[in-house]
Amino acid sequence: MMSRSYTNLLDLASGNFPVMGREKERKRFPRVMTVPGSIAELDDDAANSVSSENPSSVAGDRIIIVANHLPLKAKRRPDNKGWSFSWNEDALLVKDSLPEDMEVLYIGSLCVDVDPIEQDDVSNYLLEKYKCVPAFLPPNLLEKYYDGFCKKLLWPLFHYMLPFSADHGGRFDRSMWEAYVSANKIFSQKVIEVLNPEDDFVWIHDYHLMVLPTFLRRRFLRLRMGFFLHSPFPSSELYRTLPVREEILKALLNSDLIGFHTFDYARHFLSCCSRMLGLEYQSKRGYIGLDYYGRTVGIKIMPVGIHMGHTESAMRLADKEMRFEELKQQFEGKTVLLGVDDMDIFKGINLKLLAMEHMLKQHPKWQGRAVLVQIANPARGKGIDLEEIQAEIEDSCKRINKELGKPGYEPVVLINRPVSSSERMAYYSIAECVVVTAVRDGMNLTPYEYIVCRQGIPGAETGLELSGPKKSMLVISEFIGCSPSLSGAIRVNPWNVESTAEAMNEAISMAESEQQLRHEKHYHYVSSHDVAFWSRSFLQDMERTCADHFRKRCWGIGLGFGFRVVALDPNFRKLSMDHIVASYCRAKNRAILLDYDGTLMPQNSIIKSPSAEVISILGRLGGDQKNTVFMVSGRGRDSLSEWFSPCKKLGLAAEHGYFLRWPQHEEWETCCQSSEFGWMQMAEPVMKSYTEATDGSCIERKESALVWHYQDSDPGFGFSQAKEMLDHLESVLANEPVSVKSGQFIVEVKPQGVSKGLVVEKIFTSLTGKRKQADFVLCIGDDRSDEDMFEIIGTAVSRGFLSYNTEVFACTVGQKPSKAKYYLDDSSEVITMLESLAEATDSPASSDEEADSSV
Repeated sequence: MMSRSYTNLLDLASGNFPVMGREKERKRFPRVMTVPGSIAELDDDAANSVSSENPSSVAGDRIIIVANHLPLKAKRRPDNKGWSFSWNEDALLVKDSLPEDMEVLYIGSLCVDVDPIEQDDVSNYLLEKYKCVPAFLPPNLLEKYYDGFCKKLLWPLFHYMLPFSADHGGRFDRSMWEAYVSANKIFSQKVIEVLNPEDDFVWIHDYHLMVLPTFLRRRFLRLRMGFFLHSPFPSSELYRTLPVREEILKALLNSDLIGFHTFDYARHFLSCCSRMLGLEYQSKRGYIGLDYYGRTVGIKIMPVGIHMGHTESAMRLADKEMRFEELKQQFEGKTVLLGVDDMDIFKGINLKLLAMEHMLKQHPKWQGRAVLVQIANPARGKGIDLEEIQAEIEDSCKRINKELGKPGYEPVVLINRPVSSSERMAYYSIAECVVVTAVRDGMNLTPYEYIVCRQGIPGAETGLELSGPKKSMLVISEFIGCSPSLSGAIRVNPWNVESTAEAMNEAISMAESEQQLRHEKHYHYVSSHDVAFWSRSFLQDMERTCADHFRKRCWGIGLGFGFRVVALDPNFRKLSMDHIVASYCRAKNRAILLDYDGTLMPQNSIIKSPSAEVISILGRLGGDQKNTVFMVSGRGRDSLSEWFSPCKKLGLAAEHGYFLRWPQHEEWETCCQSSEFGWMQMAEPVMKSYTEATDGSCIERKESALVWHYQDSDPGFGFSQAKEMLDHLESVLANEPVSVKSGQFIVEVKPQGVSKGLVVEKIFTSLTGKRKQADFVLCIGDDRSDEDMFEIIGTAVSRGFLSYNTEVFACTVGQKPSKAKYYLDDSSEVITMLESLAEATDSPASSDEEADSSV
């Protein structure tokens, strides 16, 4: 079921989505709609048309790019009638980077406030002229959404800044969160207006729109949707301080592919998924994926690149404007170090100034020769402590110039104004070294632009041709996203002013041949990993990740931001009570195999002994002479014997089948030939050593097995210790007749050949030997050990254990990937279903059938 609308903002932000009725389904809408509409879920034929074996279907499709801002510049016309628009070359433009026959549509807000009367005209013009769909946010909503939640809470937190006091960062404000959700909803409505879910890819960008995937996924379960985060993702210790941490995390997981600039950012995200949601990632053939309710959510690690064409165009414009020659004359005889940063607290501009001061004092030879040109671009929004940081930077510049400057020489040149792209290229071209000392930055493309500019352009009229040896030097912070990709740069800890100063001296003192080698290596990477490479790579991975989803049946479940899509095998469906009761009544010989924990007893229940209701149901089922009923559990035989003593006709299998007790028997038999347990003396000391070193772990000693539990320990450390223990035990017990396996928060050592599947084989073989081959089989379980039973049942017909006419009901508990063909939602549904079978056993009709059979 899909919700079609959300009507109350406060309900929405608090996680309560009203469920509306389904609207009339339609096949397809035109490419562009001028009014909101409803688009039905894909039909199965369309869903099956996409597969990983088919040729790429990307070409010819359409991609919708959704970002907070449209890549446009806007200004009022001189006559104050209407607006003028142009492409913003400094924005991330991918329209020239994708396949030529792929249509690109942008959705985002404008950087100007458009009067409501003009909004329709502006929308139509932008759609026709630029393929852009503007989302208009009311000014009061925009302030709380962008300047409030985004800039004062998310942005500082994602850059490792906690609001320890009201003046130091923004404290969580529920109204700002509601505004954030409301703004994301407006963006979703704009996407829905123009979306064709059968054809379109949707690519969402950055932290402003992190809950947008949930809005879209609720409407279109099979929509091909990716998300890319352009900022850092903080470590789990910081992210977990966010009051709406799970809402945002679960919303992101409604995407098909989630992209990050570096492995560090992806690792932090995966750690949050593990610690808060219990999700573990897997790497297969080089691709990282999270299994989330049957869907594989891909994790993409790919730093964004620059637009080579735009950069070279800006260089040619700088050449045409003679900007290079002007700057060359201005700084003639000087060695220029360059910084290009936005004015905000995380760019570390003042740390750079202090490092320059320290370098000049420690290496006096550079006094009068070395100049740091610092371009400070205006802040992009109402950030934190902007006035204070700007005053600090200006004071440092004045002090350094006064102390170390002289007539005709200023060691620091601060350009505190907007600088055009062509002027920036000219500065790059005269700089011997670019210095980036950001204390935290998602990517930072300044070094990439600098490298391309130092390569020069052929046919330039001035020095931008750079016909001589190509060289460049970089001093960059190790805390920025581009750092891992620039192996020839000198990486620094910007907080260590002394080491940064020495790195700056090393860079401008380095031999030219070494500078040339480093530049060549960097240019090869930057020119081949541009924005076109990045966007095509992301799109191809999105198509690959989505291909398997289209083969599965999908359900939307959950309320609020707990909504998720469950993707299951097409043959996997909920067990029908009427169907199984009818089959049960027709059958002459029935086999009923039940797990205990998680099946008849909820996993989170404190009291583990069975209720009187369960005992009664099992007693009634076992009392039917047509039935062979078995409890197949991982628990010990003492517990099972005590709990189920009233059920004399119930068979019991303990410790995953090592011990077996047939119905109406008192003696237990072992299903394994090995009765030697000397290996326990070898395995237990190993487990004890890990238990002592892993807080929250414990050892469970069974008669036939040893189990190490770590569900109460730190998830990351426990998983690491479990992996190490697995290798250790396999080495120690290599010559012993045991198997060592890892499971859900456990490592278990048990005799070889012991499994619940072996129990099923013995029961079926026994029934066949008594000429009571089952014509009805019901098997219910909830975890990995029960999959062994489902596997044996799946092959029982071909192996002769069951006939082709046998009606088989292999059922798992919960909607999750399984070898079973059916599911029930929880333990209560299992008990309800068994009660229905017991009532059928007790019914007069069933008794009459039994009497007829005996006659």
